Amino acid sequence: MIREQTRRITVITTILVLLVSFIAAQAGQPAIWETSGRVELLKGDARGVSISDTGVLMLAPKLTEVFNTQQTYVWSSAVDNQGNVFLGTGHDGKTFRITPSGAGSLLYDAAELDVTALAIGRDGSVFAGTSPDGKVYRITSDGKADVYFDPGDKYIWSLAVMNDGSLAVGTGDNGKLYRVRSAGASPDSSLLVSTNQTHVISLAVTPQGDLIAGTDSGGLVLRVSPEGKMFALFDTQLREIHALAPAADGSIYALALSDAASAARTPSTPAAPTPQPTDAGAVSTSVTITAIDETGAPLQAQPGPTRSRSDVSSARSAVFRILPDGATDVVWSSTSVTAFSIAPGLQPGSVLIGTADKGRIYSVTNDGRDTLLLQSPEGQISSLLVKNNQIYAASSNQGKLFRFGNELVSEGSYESPVRDAKLTASWGRIWWRGAGAVEVQTRTGNGERPDATWSDWSAAYKNPEGNQISSPRARFIQWRATVRGAAGSGSPAWMEDVSVAYLPRNVAPEVLSISALPIGIGLQQIAQVTVDPNVESSGLDPSLFGPVAQVPPRRFYQRGARSFQWQAEDRNGDTLEYAIYYRALNDETFRLLKDKLRDNFYTIDGATLADGRYIVKVIASDAPDNPPGQKLSGERISEPVDIDNTPPVVKVVGQPQVTGQSVRVVFTVDDATGKVKKGDASVDGAAWSPVFPDDGIADSGHETYTLDFGSLSPGEHTISIRCFDSSGNVGTLSVTVRR
Repeated sequence: MIREQTRRITVITTILVLLVSFIAAQAGQPAIWETSGRVELLKGDARGVSISDTGVLMLAPKLTEVFNTQQTYVWSSAVDNQGNVFLGTGHDGKTFRITPSGAGSLLYDAAELDVTALAIGRDGSVFAGTSPDGKVYRITSDGKADVYFDPGDKYIWSLAVMNDGSLAVGTGDNGKLYRVRSAGASPDSSLLVSTNQTHVISLAVTPQGDLIAGTDSGGLVLRVSPEGKMFALFDTQLREIHALAPAADGSIYALALSDAASAARTPSTPAAPTPQPTDAGAVSTSVTITAIDETGAPLQAQPGPTRSRSDVSSARSAVFRILPDGATDVVWSSTSVTAFSIAPGLQPGSVLIGTADKGRIYSVTNDGRDTLLLQSPEGQISSLLVKNNQIYAASSNQGKLFRFGNELVSEGSYESPVRDAKLTASWGRIWWRGAGAVEVQTRTGNGERPDATWSDWSAAYKNPEGNQISSPRARFIQWRATVRGAAGSGSPAWMEDVSVAYLPRNVAPEVLSISALPIGIGLQQIAQVTVDPNVESSGLDPSLFGPVAQVPPRRFYQRGARSFQWQAEDRNGDTLEYAIYYRALNDETFRLLKDKLRDNFYTIDGATLADGRYIVKVIASDAPDNPPGQKLSGERISEPVDIDNTPPVVKVVGQPQVTGQSVRVVFTVDDATGKVKKGDASVDGAAWSPVFPDDGIADSGHETYTLDFGSLSPGEHTISIRCFDSSGNVGTLSVTVRR
């Protein structure tokens, strides 16, 4: 697809003009929701629209419903030389025949629950393998059936007609492969090989006449000779080879399932559609995933590595290509999508993959370029057949037969995933890149899923360079694109890179908590990693260049210091600045300490305030990211804290009492603001030793200490006492005694 450089320049210039006008009209910084790239687009619903490996939406092949079996599951399919398609279904054990004109009818109703395998004999008869209590029926064109082969195995998983007309039968739970040459043949005489696997799940015959078998639970692809000699062509680390598809160039496509995907496909526990994928197959192109913040605006993180399609260590399903020389390539793999069917594509060098991901069919080239070809209305595509340049797709979770070829639909639509703006938002403009007849609509609502409470779809937006969104303000938004084919035009319609601008309602920041540190701890900012001033002056978000680490403040001792730290958030993701105020507990007016703070901490020098109890208030404002008339703020008040700069007063009660070699001294300690916390005593300048008040606990503003000193030598001695209050202030006193 060729895009003119001049058109790109025009589009980019127009987008810049639109953004400037939106900002001027709404004020503040809008968020831009970009839906670009295949991974993001696969989260939506494509109806009549294909999604290329580069994330381009275009018209899909025309999918026609041919026949509805009225059964829940289609387990198997086959097509004969006249173009009649046969479907084996469950859980009523019915086999249907659909003519090339689309007329369908019940061919045979077996006694068993599921028809798990079908094959067409050389004479046009239909072989149907059933499960459980597996039997192989031979059904004639008039619907009459007899038991052709009864091996006694529980499951008949696979059938294939070999070049000599004999029937290959793959079974489980014993993993046997039979070659049946005539009706009523005994299992012993027909046993071709026992594989030592649990199940022979899939069979195919190559144009060269080789019999190829896929197994469970070892995940082997085997080539089996007419004499029963096995050779392992491939051993995957996944559990089950669910389907085989020989290609015209001699290679073989093999669909492998993991333990989880394999367990989901057993007829007794039918597979349900896989949840919405995070990837629908690893591709060879690089994909950059843009993270978003709480408002939905992109976060500028560095792109992480994309998983290689060759990495199947965590794959749920994968498609391998076994080359004629024995080499093996991984064509496609997915960690989330379960594939159920494969067939060679109409274009050489490609394979079709039917999945349980919204009933989607992917076309993947041998070099891994992955296109969502179309999305069916049913839950999963369980079987694919190719005949006369037509693809027949059988679905489950309603068992239907569809057909498509190279003809494209005249009109298709795509519904995006729902965008959560997190808050009620004003919508700006929507724009895209594209050509041809493309229209876009939007709808909005306040519920997570679109329903009757949402707005109707808007009128069509037709200008790819920008349209004002007319949907009402709301929290959630979704867009829908309609692509139409232009009659007689050689240039198909396409679109990509849809962008929606919106401005979430500004919400006041919230101060979540304020913490007061113990007295005496000061806080100091550590040098942060600075942002290049050229980045800020350019108008770009600094986070584009990587996250800036926020280093906690350094703690240090500061006598009388009272430090506060707080936590705040802004749901818009705005930059916050703070103002910190204080007032005495009994006052009514707050006084400003500091404003325009970007740090979330502050240290008060206690010496600058009178003793007493104080309250601190922190106000957070989003002013840095909003115009003056639209800025909002939130605040929180701390619990009361004490400011105490006055040390305890220590006094001697009476005169020291000397008795023999002992001396007793009584001290009183009074603290006017706080409480006495601890006391120490020293004799003649020796090391301080802890002392306790007479009541045993230092826990009040008045304490009495009676100190006894024995075995003092004759002469003069100096006895000192120091006492600390709860604010770290210290009072001291010394007395001299003579013995």
